Amino acid sequence: MVDIENKKTITFLSEAVYRLFRILEQMIEIRNINYPTIENKVIFAMWHHDQCSLHGIPFEKRKNVNILISRSGDGEIISRVVHKWGFSTVRGSQDKGKRKKGGVRATMEMIEKINEGQNVAIMVDGPAGPLHEVKNGVIKVAKHTGGAIIPMIWYSPNKSLVKLPSWDKFKIPLGFTKLVNIYGEPIYVPENSTPEEDKEIKEKLKDALLDLEKKAPEIYKEAYKKQK
Repeated sequence: MVDIENKKTITFLSEAVYRLFRILEQMIEIRNINYPTIENKVIFAMWHHDQCSLHGIPFEKRKNVNILISRSGDGEIISRVVHKWGFSTVRGSQDKGKRKKGGVRATMEMIEKINEGQNVAIMVDGPAGPLHEVKNGVIKVAKHTGGAIIPMIWYSPNKSLVKLPSWDKFKIPLGFTKLVNIYGEPIYVPENSTPEEDKEIKEKLKDALLDLEKKAPEIYKEAYKKQK
């Protein structure tokens, strides 16, 4: 078993993953559909399996996007890679025993970033599922900042977009792949919303993400209809 807590191992693996993605990105084409016109105080919200869709965010806009990533060994690898891609990060919990404390710290940091006029990205059913169940963090961040939650998915019918046999069915392009990044309409959480209203907004976000997935095949056809 690979010790991903070892600093030398983390350095090696992060460099290897980055180089792999540098190769893969030369073989993919991503078209952004309905990219938000809002520049600041945006909360990009996606399923854990769609986290690589963040690569579709234009490079010049990435420095203002803070991605929520765990403090675990594999999280450190991912963090180093996304920094090389031009993003910033907010680090969450380190392990199950410290998850609640780390989650509170990460939530407060995201609130601070948004109140400074920056943006954040959250895998709303992460870091350990259940699949497609929206956690409370994204609602808390939006509620205390007035930030706009932007649902976000990516899609391709190409077989080269592979789903890994993990709990989240993680999607990764392994070869020449044409993709669409699809962004939903903004969702806001009132500052004075009740717990019941927060629950309803969680369901609204879940429905929005699932609806984007249903519409994705037609949106993809439209995006690439001029290409054979």
